[in-house]
Amino acid sequence: MFMRIITIIFHLLLTGQMVIGQQVSDYLMPMPQHIEINKGHLNHPYKFAFNNDKFTRAIENIAPFNIKGVLQIYSSPLLNNTLKLAVDSSLQRKQEYKLTIDSGVITITGNNDAALFYGKKTLLQIIKYSKDTGLPIPCLTIADWPDFERRGYMLDISRDKVPTMATLYRIIDLLAMWKVNEFQLYTEHTFAYKNHPKVWENASPITAEEIQILDSYCKARFIDLVPNQNSFGHMENWLMHDEYLHLAECPTDCNTAWGKRSRHSLNPVNPQSFELMQELYNELLPNFSSAYFNIGCDETIELGHGLSKEACDKNGKGNVYLDFMKKLNTEVNTHGKKAQFWGDIILNHPELIPSVPQNMTALVWGYESNFPFEKRLPKFKQSGLDFYVCPGTSTWRSLIGRNKDAFANLRRAANYGKQYGAKGYLNTNWGDWGHWQPLSVCYAPMAVGAAYAWNASTDPSQNLNTAISTFIMNDSTGKVSEALLKLGNAYLLCQLPEGNSNAFHLMLRRYEWSLKAHYQTKMLREDNLIRAEAEINAALKLLQASAPKCEDASIVIKEIVHAANMALHGIHLGIARLEAKNFDTKNINPAKKILLSKELEEIIKTHGELWTLRNRDGGLKQSVLKLSDLLDYYK
Repeated sequence: MFMRIITIIFHLLLTGQMVIGQQVSDYLMPMPQHIEINKGHLNHPYKFAFNNDKFTRAIENIAPFNIKGVLQIYSSPLLNNTLKLAVDSSLQRKQEYKLTIDSGVITITGNNDAALFYGKKTLLQIIKYSKDTGLPIPCLTIADWPDFERRGYMLDISRDKVPTMATLYRIIDLLAMWKVNEFQLYTEHTFAYKNHPKVWENASPITAEEIQILDSYCKARFIDLVPNQNSFGHMENWLMHDEYLHLAECPTDCNTAWGKRSRHSLNPVNPQSFELMQELYNELLPNFSSAYFNIGCDETIELGHGLSKEACDKNGKGNVYLDFMKKLNTEVNTHGKKAQFWGDIILNHPELIPSVPQNMTALVWGYESNFPFEKRLPKFKQSGLDFYVCPGTSTWRSLIGRNKDAFANLRRAANYGKQYGAKGYLNTNWGDWGHWQPLSVCYAPMAVGAAYAWNASTDPSQNLNTAISTFIMNDSTGKVSEALLKLGNAYLLCQLPEGNSNAFHLMLRRYEWSLKAHYQTKMLREDNLIRAEAEINAALKLLQASAPKCEDASIVIKEIVHAANMALHGIHLGIARLEAKNFDTKNINPAKKILLSKELEEIIKTHGELWTLRNRDGGLKQSVLKLSDLLDYYK
């Protein structure tokens, strides 16, 4: 211990206080707008070796603050320093706070309670830095505020995976740590509507009582839980049942931009479609305290190809779409809420954007690393509408992530969103094709998105390893984070063109389709797959050397290994196909098929065992079925 103190003192004398500032910044996520490291440090009786758990708990216990413009002073007889918190109306920016640490006093001022909450989160990160390094808390001044008023995260709970309440609490706590203030659960059929059990009976849906609990849990952390119910397209989980078939735009196959499709979208000219949404809104919305509601309305690919064709031919497809959305908006307003909607369809009819009601908020989504936000956003800005930028984690259809593409997409959304005055930034995490990616794989892009939403000019990748290792995994080795970041970029070694999928997931999903008929799979090469396999195995070795001490440490390790094994199976299948006649799965050598079958059987077993550690039973059967179909194909 003596030598450690001597080393620290020598380090300070040699390098100066600025190095401490750099080390402190490693612990800050998101990065403050301005931070100035001053001379000296906070005095306390324990010097370098003090244990500040009690101090940390004392700060955490001031969660609600309840400050109404009067200076509040909190001190502890165990410490010789004082914590002061106060509302300061002179701070002009929304959610702005100032954090000052001198030798004897820590002061946080903010222009409202939420701002004080964010200042407290920053202070806790600084205390954690001191505890981990054994270095004193430096004197500093932080002036901080968010670049986006609304900073959101949306989780898909309609593609098989509905998290348990414990998992949702875990996610909400992480969002609060990253100063996220909006949370959405993307819903198609996974709310327990009383009159529609047929739709959700096998989905383990969220109940009204659970929403009310989550709403309160979020509010205590200054997070707005925004209701989300798709209301036009993506209604297949309703329309698949014959009881609702009369509401479908295409009861049977129609020729659409996605090929032949049916039972996907509501028929907007059928009055009963609107009546259904009225009923759903009446039951859903009273459970939320939010002033907003995401009505969806994206990807209405069947519109005009089925029962509304005559109306679309007469009045224009864009007008039919907008008329139905206006009806939904009016209904939302009767519940005292403002509607959000996905902006993709109205962008096909830009001349109608000025006709969108001014109280609606457009959600402009796009997930490619070069998505042209700079071309889409001005169309909404010029109309006077509020709008969000909506990038994504790029974890869906990936198994282990696509970090490079995700980080670039998240950065572009922040830069252009800030440039064009977006009100919000919503990071989306979808669950396409079985929602096979585990929660742990999503941590890195979740953190990066939150960091960009607060400070668009930052580079969160610089301290991402520390942020994950320290505040999520509690892993002093840093190996879990290293493994996750390595896995998240393993797809690059396959050298496929960019898309919302990677080679590993493509193999598991497109096992019946020709390799040469798809723009990504036709570029598969055995040597590239072998390099990706080596990278994944290197990540697994890092994982073996890790020592996470978070509450869910055992789950974290298991689910990362499982995701990696699924990716490895995709590689093995890809190599086997490249060696088979016509690259067809059915022509794989019988002995190799046996090996692939055994490997997949173990994966399916593990998939079921791990699913219920974080998620509800409903949806597991459907998720497993997509893997079982491949197993049957082998046999």
